[in-house]
Amino acid sequence: MAGPTVAKQISSEHEGERPETPAPKPRRPGLLRPRYFLIGALALAALAFGAHEVHQRLTHVYEYDARITTDLITISSRSDGVITELPIREGDRIEREGVLAQIDSRASLFRMQGLEAQVAGIAAERAQLQAERRMLEEQVTSRIGSRESGIAASQASLAAIDAEMELARAELDRARTLFERRITSRRALDQAQSNLRRLEGERRRILAQTQEARQEMRGAEAELTKLAVIDTQIQALDHRVAELEAELSRQRVDLEDRTIRSPIDGIIDRIFVEAGEYMSVGQRMLLIHDPENVWVEANIKETSIDSLKIGQPVVITVDAYGGQSFSGRVEHIGSSTTSNFALLPTPNPSGNFTKITQRVPVRISIDGQGKALSPGMMVEVNIDIRDR
Repeated sequence: MAGPTVAKQISSEHEGERPETPAPKPRRPGLLRPRYFLIGALALAALAFGAHEVHQRLTHVYEYDARITTDLITISSRSDGVITELPIREGDRIEREGVLAQIDSRASLFRMQGLEAQVAGIAAERAQLQAERRMLEEQVTSRIGSRESGIAASQASLAAIDAEMELARAELDRARTLFERRITSRRALDQAQSNLRRLEGERRRILAQTQEARQEMRGAEAELTKLAVIDTQIQALDHRVAELEAELSRQRVDLEDRTIRSPIDGIIDRIFVEAGEYMSVGQRMLLIHDPENVWVEANIKETSIDSLKIGQPVVITVDAYGGQSFSGRVEHIGSSTTSNFALLPTPNPSGNFTKITQRVPVRISIDGQGKALSPGMMVEVNIDIRDR
């Protein structure tokens, strides 16, 4: 029974020998200074950042919901037909009046040639009528001039005959008086009477010739109406030529429209057709824009609009170029919020209302781009509103 007693003694001995606790090391006075310095520096940086942010909020309007915008021009065809040539690709630069596409123009060319042939035929017919008119006019003028000369000569002869008849009557009266007085013979009286009758007959002949000449002149003047008829025919041909010329002009325009040209110096953004397709009138063919005519459109909160003014400087940061900044100016402030242009209205029939800050589109011009800015690029704008 000695085993338990020995164990208890050993345990008692070990309990009496407790290990000593090591003494704490003394603290060094400068051990925590770098930590305090770091905390202080972070506090100062946070304070400076906060002060900068407060200053920016008070003196600038910042908006990240902004995009590069431009006028996208939709090119379509004013004529229908098959596309025979499409010498462009998306992204190509095109000069003003450069060829974008060619539509089959054979039928239009044939129609134009037919119209030109009709105009040439009418021109030949008009030339023939004008030649006939000149010839008829010369003939009628010659006849009228001849008859006028004959009438003038007849009138002069009548004047001379009338003078001779006055003299013959006087001679007859004198011969009759002398015959009654038995101074002259019967033969002298008969001669005086015969001379008067001869002159009267000559006068009637001249009158008849004058009347005939006047009738012929009236007939020649009647032929002048033929000239009026020819003039009417020429006028009708002129009207027909005018109609054909108008139709020919429209056909020339149609022929020109089949060569589709660029209205601006621009970049091809999108092509919707391929060579060999049939184009309809008004069908959309491609989109093009002028790379020199781009701007930024930013949707500014309505609560900040009162601080904006035309001409305020803007810093534009472009995401596509690693945050490179451009300068600009406020060019236009929208007169309506973006919600008014939404395709789907937002009515409130239930009566539950949640007030949402609206956005107003603001147009910002870009000064000296330097790099190509494509429509749709996301940018951030920072508008300096200190100049109010």
